[in-house]
Amino acid sequence: MMNICIIIPVYNEAQTIGSLIDSVRRKSHDVIVINDGSTDQTGAIAEEKGAIVIHHEQRSGKGYSLRKGFAYALEHGYDGVITMDGDGQHDVEDLGQFIKVANEHQISIVTGNRMNNSKVMPFIRSCTNKFMSWLISMACKQSIKDTQCGFRYIGRGVLEKLDLTCQDFEIETEILMQACKNGFKVYSVSVKTIYCDEKSKINPFKDTIRFFSYFIKEIFSSKA
Repeated sequence: MMNICIIIPVYNEAQTIGSLIDSVRRKSHDVIVINDGSTDQTGAIAEEKGAIVIHHEQRSGKGYSLRKGFAYALEHGYDGVITMDGDGQHDVEDLGQFIKVANEHQISIVTGNRMNNSKVMPFIRSCTNKFMSWLISMACKQSIKDTQCGFRYIGRGVLEKLDLTCQDFEIETEILMQACKNGFKVYSVSVKTIYCDEKSKINPFKDTIRFFSYFIKEIFSSKA
């Protein structure tokens, strides 16, 4: 069996992080929580629940947090990682699907695909995800059904080839584009998404600018 750890970047997720860690650890996976400057009890709860916790004194962004988690996983010899969000939107029962595909294609990326049940997704978010998935699929020259899902497997061999620099949510795109540029295959598995009353941490204006700034830079660097 592959030695896979679960990486969860969090900012003020005290209400959900405890139950999420409990559920993941019942699946016998190590949990790496990157506590990105939370001002509530997120970090303390994660430690109490038995997660390995990397603390940031100040909020540094999802991209920076994931990069720290990836570095930890590589340093400690994991065969791959599965990233999850800390707000409870990802169903732990879907982990088995990622692991099944990962065992067949260890040096790859496996993305969660929420679009088979997009009716439960807010309309604007669904339209945005479909457009961005089309755009990034064109750039990657692979069909990637849901490029913005944070629930994904990344094999060690892929991580070792990535040179990630993005600080925030645009890292989801950076991972895919760099992996495809290096010749890695991206697979997809259908996942459920649990929408409650959580408020999205994505800033529609700032994060859209960050995305297109990165995307355009990557496209032009690929042509150079």
